[in-house]
Amino acid sequence: MSENAGPGVSPGYVCPFCRLSSDANSPACPNCGAPVDLRELRDAEGWVEQPPIRDMARIQAGRSRCQITGSYVPVAEVNLAPGDQVYFSHHVLLWADPTTQLAARPMKNGWDRRKAGMPLLMMEATGPGHIAFSDDDPGELIAVPLEAGQGIDVAEDHFLVATGAVSYDWVSSGIWWTVGGEVIYPGGKYMDRFSAQQRGLLLLHARGNTFIRDLADGERIYVIPHSLVYKDLSVHMNIHMERPASPRAHWMVITMIRLTGPGRVAIQSQYEPKSEAHWGWDKLGPDGSWRNWNPDPSRWRRGPKEAEPLYP
Repeated sequence: MSENAGPGVSPGYVCPFCRLSSDANSPACPNCGAPVDLRELRDAEGWVEQPPIRDMARIQAGRSRCQITGSYVPVAEVNLAPGDQVYFSHHVLLWADPTTQLAARPMKNGWDRRKAGMPLLMMEATGPGHIAFSDDDPGELIAVPLEAGQGIDVAEDHFLVATGAVSYDWVSSGIWWTVGGEVIYPGGKYMDRFSAQQRGLLLLHARGNTFIRDLADGERIYVIPHSLVYKDLSVHMNIHMERPASPRAHWMVITMIRLTGPGRVAIQSQYEPKSEAHWGWDKLGPDGSWRNWNPDPSRWRRGPKEAEPLYP
């Protein structure tokens, strides 16, 4: 959904992907790394493919610079200026030179993230020095420059590294449902919230390809929980259940996230879909919704919530 724009790129070029003023004479946007010789194309539903950052593209972050190397499992190599700082989870650290100062980052009480059952440690690196990061899955790196006052919510397991000007917090996702007293979080219990006090850079990792869509005020879409990468703070997020119309799958419940604009959302093309084999649920998360597509729901055993009206 993008194509070559040719040599006639306007000198007053504004990157269509990060939406910041950029240098048309550079092969890549210095703010997000997107190629400048591509122009944005939207499909009929409004989705735009985020172009992969090309090998050896450079992104400026204040006095420091980040270079993206590789394409299958990209690496972010950061040349930290004296006193500049980045922070990251320890499991994405690839290498660091001896001059880079590494330390554990103080976190407020309650932060507890795990990978494969093992606890993760938030770390910070201070320049001068070089340091590199990568995830352990094939995919793309997404550079999100944040202006002062801007912020986004990022789904779990997508954060790679952020500059010191970007603050970090976590909030409840609100995407949950209960059955038999057990609380299930299909997309993770928390969302990572990043906000900028001054201009900063956030790097994320997405599996497969990345697609971005701008939702109008009140516009609604449904996405699979593990496909969500990030959303603007203005986008509302709620749980949604779908029961497909099939005599062989009437017991299946498909869990989705209902996203309501205004704002920007990003999804990834490679994810792990999960369907829940049960007859219903006891409770849905805040403002949860559901739909049953069976033409005669009374033929099948009804779940606890199936006596309620369908969500439009």
